[in-house]
Amino acid sequence: MNASRKLLILTPYLWLGLFFLVPFLIVIKISLSDSVTASPPYAPTFSLDEGLAGLRASLAALDFENFTWLAEDGIYFKAYLNSVKVAAIATLITLLIGYPVAYAMAKAPQDWRKTLLLLVILPFWTSFLIRIYAWIGILKNEGFLNLALMKLGIIDQPLAIIHTEIAVYVGIVYSYLPFMILPLYASLERIDGRLLEAAEDLGCGAFAAFRQITLPLSLPGVVAGCFLVFIPAIGEFVIPDLLGGSGTLMIGKTLWLEFFSNRDWGVAAAVAIVLLTILIVPIVLFQRHQQKHQEELG
Repeated sequence: MNASRKLLILTPYLWLGLFFLVPFLIVIKISLSDSVTASPPYAPTFSLDEGLAGLRASLAALDFENFTWLAEDGIYFKAYLNSVKVAAIATLITLLIGYPVAYAMAKAPQDWRKTLLLLVILPFWTSFLIRIYAWIGILKNEGFLNLALMKLGIIDQPLAIIHTEIAVYVGIVYSYLPFMILPLYASLERIDGRLLEAAEDLGCGAFAAFRQITLPLSLPGVVAGCFLVFIPAIGEFVIPDLLGGSGTLMIGKTLWLEFFSNRDWGVAAAVAIVLLTILIVPIVLFQRHQQKHQEELG
């Protein structure tokens, strides 16, 4: 193996080591530190400058008080649980909306597909924050949605949508819907149309052909889309803060409060470590699925 090939193979490992492993080790060190009134607001429990003897002494006196605090205070468990629930429900909603949209795109005439793809990714050309602020204007009591429903005579009083969990679902589904549509579209577009024609020739109805051919062959896109939505949604902070208000309890928002309001970096780092541990399972499953899918494609 020549040097250029070795460098090519090492590049992703160097990238992961520099931008994931090193920051992760720093966060672990902060999670094991003691909280103090200073800048930065934590005192490391061990330092490499003290040598091997200092490291052994620090390890002997090491405690996990920040992680113990998370286990003793029920609010963190509720935040983790609510984040998983919101992310799972939002992923299911994006799948139910995204599948028919991706299916229609894959079945559209070839000349239309590029335009439809452009329409899906067009929101990314605008700032994420501006789009979420726009939803505040739409969902608030005197916003566009309530005014439209009242003009149409559907409701007499404005609906209380903003600063509720419903507004959080609206924001997450809207923001991450393209992440569901794009992998679904890629899977559906690759399905060989001759399989469906053969099924119809053999007397298979449209729904049966979809259930027995289209749906199984599109499962890689379904799995990829669900992971791409669920993983970022579980740690979402901006949407729960702007659309959910103070009553919404999610772990991303709790993490921000510990860092910037309480200035308890030790507990905040412990919250981040536990969150990453929760996310490792779907991330590993996603990586294995992608690897298996690539091997099947040859």
